[in-house]
Amino acid sequence: MLAVCFAILAKCADWFVDGAVGIAEHFHVPKMLIGIVLVSMATTAPELAVSVMSAMSGAAEIALGNAIGSVIVDDTVAIGLAAAVTAAPIAADPKLLKTTGVFLVVVDLVAYYLVWDGTLSRGEGAILLVGFFAYLIFTYITQRKSREMDNDLEEIEESIAVQSVGSLVFWFVLGLGGVLVASHFIVDSAKVIATAFGISSGMIGLTVIAIGTSLPEIATGVAAGRRGHGEIVVGNILGADILNVCWIAGASAVVNPLIVGPREIHFMMPTMIVIVLAMLFMMRTGYRLTRVEGIILTSLYVVYLLMAVRFLL
Repeated sequence: MLAVCFAILAKCADWFVDGAVGIAEHFHVPKMLIGIVLVSMATTAPELAVSVMSAMSGAAEIALGNAIGSVIVDDTVAIGLAAAVTAAPIAADPKLLKTTGVFLVVVDLVAYYLVWDGTLSRGEGAILLVGFFAYLIFTYITQRKSREMDNDLEEIEESIAVQSVGSLVFWFVLGLGGVLVASHFIVDSAKVIATAFGISSGMIGLTVIAIGTSLPEIATGVAAGRRGHGEIVVGNILGADILNVCWIAGASAVVNPLIVGPREIHFMMPTMIVIVLAMLFMMRTGYRLTRVEGIILTSLYVVYLLMAVRFLL
């Protein structure tokens, strides 16, 4: 059930994104706003739906574990594999690292401070959401002339070019419904698996669920790397990290306060911060990510899994 729902989730998320962008374009919403706000929020629909559904059902460890675990997966497996399969090193924009990279580190530290006591309350979730909207405004100001955003939209526009408004609305509603239903069964399946194997829900959220909901980022990163467009991955990964911490964890906490055990908190948060810093440090050396560095990042995920087994089982 878990494997089937992950496949449904990924496909329905694509329909949701295509429908949302198509409807927005029909009503002449500026492309910059579509690219930054709509696409950013829609492409994180899998993580958001699973975490919010988990919070609503009282599975706080899965909700927070999925958000933080997705950052770890993105910064090791997604970007690591992208660097490993590309012929040339992935270029890292110095300005992006000095702005979005710093913003990401600050957000991670703030999130750790807020959840230090084992609870991410509704008010603290709202603080993270404020950080998310600040990021959207910042991105809009700094990337108005960015080709990267245009490239993201071009791929989506190709799939919706010949569709009518009615068709777009249909796929939007079907995609949204599929995401919600699949997320519900993913959460239920995760609880059963955790109980059956006698492991914590946090462990499942940090590993299995995080990998499943991050599959779109992994697939996109590898595809971009193989086509020689690895530089596109960097901005997408940094943005996804911020969305996971601010948008997904924040929204989940606003729906229902997240109460997580201290062992899980003081494992997942420092681990995330260390991995984020390691990724940014590698990018900072020469403003590129080489194949060797990509392999190192991917290997870090294996180390992380072994540590998770050691500390959380």
